[in-house]
Amino acid sequence: MSVPPNPPPLFPGPRAGARASASRSAPLADRMRPKTLAEFVGQESILGEGRFLSSVLSARPLPSLIFWGPPGSGKTTLARIIAAETKAVFLPFSAVLAGIKEIKEALADLKTVRTDTERPAILFIDEIHRFNKAQQDALLPFVEDGTVTLFGTTTENPSFEIRNALLSRCRVLVLDPLSAKDVETIVRRGLTDPERGLAKPGEFLVPDALRHLVEISDGDARVALNALEAAVAIAEHRGLPSVDVGVSEEALRTKALLYDKDGEEHYNLISAFHKSLRGSDPDASLYWLARMLAGGENPLYVARRMIRFASEDVGNAAPGALQIALAAAETYRTLGSPEGELALAQAAVYLATAPKSNRVYVAFQRAMEDAKSRGSHAVPTHLRNAPTRLMKDLGYGKRYQYPHDFADAFVPEEYFPETLGRRTYYEPSEAGHEKVIASRLKTWWGALRKK
Repeated sequence: MSVPPNPPPLFPGPRAGARASASRSAPLADRMRPKTLAEFVGQESILGEGRFLSSVLSARPLPSLIFWGPPGSGKTTLARIIAAETKAVFLPFSAVLAGIKEIKEALADLKTVRTDTERPAILFIDEIHRFNKAQQDALLPFVEDGTVTLFGTTTENPSFEIRNALLSRCRVLVLDPLSAKDVETIVRRGLTDPERGLAKPGEFLVPDALRHLVEISDGDARVALNALEAAVAIAEHRGLPSVDVGVSEEALRTKALLYDKDGEEHYNLISAFHKSLRGSDPDASLYWLARMLAGGENPLYVARRMIRFASEDVGNAAPGALQIALAAAETYRTLGSPEGELALAQAAVYLATAPKSNRVYVAFQRAMEDAKSRGSHAVPTHLRNAPTRLMKDLGYGKRYQYPHDFADAFVPEEYFPETLGRRTYYEPSEAGHEKVIASRLKTWWGALRKK
């Protein structure tokens, strides 16, 4: 992209009058894109007097911004509105379609021909997280020397996807999914707007159909408007007097769940699942399991997480939990989807309702810390293996007491290195089977475990 020799406006954001001239052939979601803050719906936490965006609009120089939020929450729209409100030079690129070479050429041309330095220049990069580290680093000099203000949009967590050197020079603007009320407002506008919308009366969309469109959108205005446009087209083609629930369902048969198996939402959902299991809520556990499976998660990944959970959070309070989690994974390998998913649900309910103990997990952490920080203590002679005569002559295995030679197959013995001394890592809880273990250990070791 090259900047012409004498660019009158250098695209200062959305043009005045664009509302009236929007092409009727453009998709409804594009036609209904807000052109001013007054038209924008949602994101009250950052809009309005004294809020984040008002401070951005009045700041000079204009700060670089990363717009982080889910699809259809208004990231690109807000970036364009800010450009218009500040009368900025606006250079739009997509990280999917454009390369750094093209962007650097445009910025070099901008530096050469630009004379009005009072107007901020915005380099807008949609889906900036798709740029690799080297590409992001290439933007730094232009941001640092004030050639441009960087606006980037991303659906991914900037902490993970944006280079620290670049992120430290930007402010992160967090956008939330639109509320159901916001989406309903946007759908009603799209239906009734006589210039950019579908110019239909409000009753053309029956209440249940409106409710369905709002629900399937997942807070994504674009999804809602696309579904509305398709539903109205179907109704018109069939000569129907209105869009009912059946037509709205046909327009978008399945809900596109917000789920990115490689992104932050992947970790958010598995975290919610794990915490619901730990919190002993079988219903919430089933919901998050269903969300992951419906969103396309690998069921065996979920099974592996439940196997880990069985050891970490249930432990010896319910020793059978590990076997059930393993059996669920094997059942899924045998049956596949959808039949095998029921075994995962069974395991999830069992884990959620099982008594909980993380004492084995904590004990292992303590033992690992000692192993890493306290050096390599020698194995006591009486515990050493003695497969040869030389080793026996050196005393390996001497004075070892064989537990099965004693009553109850137990004899007090020192199993720790002398230089380390006795340690207590595992302290069983009173939950489930661990109460039995605690009693057994108290009988065997008594006060020795507290030394």
